Amino acid sequence: MLKTLRNAFKIKDVRRRLFYVLLMLVVVRIGSQLPIPGVDSNYFKNWFASQSSDAFNFFDAFTGGSFTEMSIFALSITPYITSSIIIQLLTIAFKTLEDMQRDGEEGRKKLTAITRYVTIGLALFQSIAMTIGFGNKGLIPDMNFLKGVVVVSCLTAGSAMLMWIGEQITEKGVGNGISIILMINIVSRIPSDLLTLFEQFVKGKTIAKGALAALIIVAVILVVVVLVLVLNGGVRKIPVQYSKKMVGRKVMGGQSSSIPLKVNTAGVIPIIFASSLMSFPVIIMTLIGKTGGNGIGGHILKALTSNNWFNPSEPVYSIGLVVYILLVIFFAYFYTSITFNPMEVADNMKKQGGFIPGIRPGKPTQEYLEQILSYLIFIGATGLVIVAVIPFFFNGVFGANVSFGGTSLIIVVGVVLETLKQIESRMLVRNYKGFLSE
Repeated sequence: MLKTLRNAFKIKDVRRRLFYVLLMLVVVRIGSQLPIPGVDSNYFKNWFASQSSDAFNFFDAFTGGSFTEMSIFALSITPYITSSIIIQLLTIAFKTLEDMQRDGEEGRKKLTAITRYVTIGLALFQSIAMTIGFGNKGLIPDMNFLKGVVVVSCLTAGSAMLMWIGEQITEKGVGNGISIILMINIVSRIPSDLLTLFEQFVKGKTIAKGALAALIIVAVILVVVVLVLVLNGGVRKIPVQYSKKMVGRKVMGGQSSSIPLKVNTAGVIPIIFASSLMSFPVIIMTLIGKTGGNGIGGHILKALTSNNWFNPSEPVYSIGLVVYILLVIFFAYFYTSITFNPMEVADNMKKQGGFIPGIRPGKPTQEYLEQILSYLIFIGATGLVIVAVIPFFFNGVFGANVSFGGTSLIIVVGVVLETLKQIESRMLVRNYKGFLSE
């Protein structure tokens, strides 16, 4: 990794792009500290600290602390991520969107424009909900219509600006703009989380106990990172052989290739979907000031909160963990089914004269791909569950409540690896251009 970055800085174009990314990330972090006019940020910090639910921790980790600070970037890029997922899902239901997706560059531009409009709509909706929900509780002193409009405008504009910055990083930087912003937000929270762990488990203890606790913390983080690397790097290559055919006087085809199927086919999407779905009821009930008490509703909300999973004193609430695992597995299969079509792959192979050795073209190839894909999805989903559950275990048993967990580490590692690939590909293109110009 260090060698790649060192070589990248030797090439003027790549170096310029990297400096542009760094500049944009500085802008993002500065904006994350700028308070919204008329908002009492201290009130929100105190309110956030008093919450026993971890539903907002998931959101705060993605915003890099902007949410607790109630800065102009408090919504971060979550509206854009949600919008992208919604549009991707709607391409299955609406043929018009599906045709746009297949219509090359022009179709992708139209889908991008639609995604932007939906992003602004979602950001506006979330801004209004937050302003009304928190404003009436003291977040906005002397709440009135004009102050409400200012807060909604700042939140919506902040989210729109982050979307623009992400697109600029993709175009003028090294790609993956939205993912890079999400990664830097998560990374910005890690130092404070490590300090929290130090104060909770190391500070004030004897040298032996403190050293043992520090060693365990480092070991757990390393194990999770290694599992993420293995999960992201796992690929099953399906061999493909192309038959020879005569085109004029030339013999075409006959070469071998492969279809790379990632073990973690759906990436981090299943965990984001599952976490969001389980956090949504808790957030809504918290905003309207109803936590359910000791009734059935209160017990359900506690079961949906990961802080209560693996709690030895209240094991019944760990049933929420079972629901979470089932949701992760379901969304892994669901998301992969809409992003990878074995029937389409089999048809394309047949048209191009390709076949999998030992498997007949057409329907048998499709069934073979579906079978392999089913195994891979289950293995990938199991790996995701293991990575996500390790932090939950230490949170429930030892009370190690931090914002970065399995989801955050999967995103960070995945974005770093993908960004390095983008840098290497740009360096490769640059080398080819230099060779051809000589």
